[in-house]
Amino acid sequence: MDSIYEARDFIEEIVSRYETLFKAVIRFFLAFLALSVVNSKLGYMERLDSTTVVLAVSLLCALLPPGMIVFFCSLFIILHCYALSLEAAIVVLAVFLLMFLLYFRFTPQDTMAVLLTPLSFVFGMPQVMPVIYGLKGSPISALSVGFGAVAYFTVDFIAEAEDKIRGMKDATTVERFRTILDGVIKNNEMMVYVAAFVITVIVVSIIRRLSFPHSWTIAIAFGILLDMTAIIVLSAKYDTEISTGGLLFGSIVAAVVAFIYKLFTFSVDYAKTERVQFEDDGYYYYVKAVPKIRTRRKKVRSREPDDE
Repeated sequence: MDSIYEARDFIEEIVSRYETLFKAVIRFFLAFLALSVVNSKLGYMERLDSTTVVLAVSLLCALLPPGMIVFFCSLFIILHCYALSLEAAIVVLAVFLLMFLLYFRFTPQDTMAVLLTPLSFVFGMPQVMPVIYGLKGSPISALSVGFGAVAYFTVDFIAEAEDKIRGMKDATTVERFRTILDGVIKNNEMMVYVAAFVITVIVVSIIRRLSFPHSWTIAIAFGILLDMTAIIVLSAKYDTEISTGGLLFGSIVAAVVAFIYKLFTFSVDYAKTERVQFEDDGYYYYVKAVPKIRTRRKKVRSREPDDE
């Protein structure tokens, strides 16, 4: 077990030493991945559906705050929708504006959740997001994870309904708006995932804040089981098709990622818990102190030549 903590400390030391470079590389990779996914699912505007454009925007995102990745992804989606249909672009723009107004009002610190949640759906492991943001955020982080799910299903509907949208040229403007809006909003599968994710984030966040031993481990296990149960029950209620194998795979990945995240952010030794009591002029204080697990790893330094 000590070797695991030594490896963790070594990784933390390397990352902290080159933190600026690591963050820039991660922002570039996420931007390139997200924009490539958008182009592969939509790709209606030829000027944007280009590796050169994606690389250029990704390099720009590497130098900008993480929120700009979300901005450029949203811009790509709206422009692709505009190339498909003006009504589709207006509906998607309205949905995104509503989400971002609420997002910036309540959870501006959870920028990456709006980006990573759709990507987790693309790679078949969406259960990772509610558990991780339940551990790292607060109950209000449920909004950001929910918005990310809405963004994914909005893009997914537009991609699947491409032929239907193109075939409505003879329909009235009101009919086109109603068809697209109904497809985006009245999506039972989206409602199932949004409801399950919101419940999971809130419950995991509450449990991991409790002071009893192994609260994080219990929060992870209970959160994964709760998420699976909620998705199965809600999908049965709303008559939506959910892949049991995909749900199980996503839950296993969520457990692995959550315990890795716990290793780097909350490794404590409950056996050495101490209770401390002290006082000042107005209060008595009763404090429970749980030490973090740290290793005494030798740092390698370059040898300097002796002064002559």
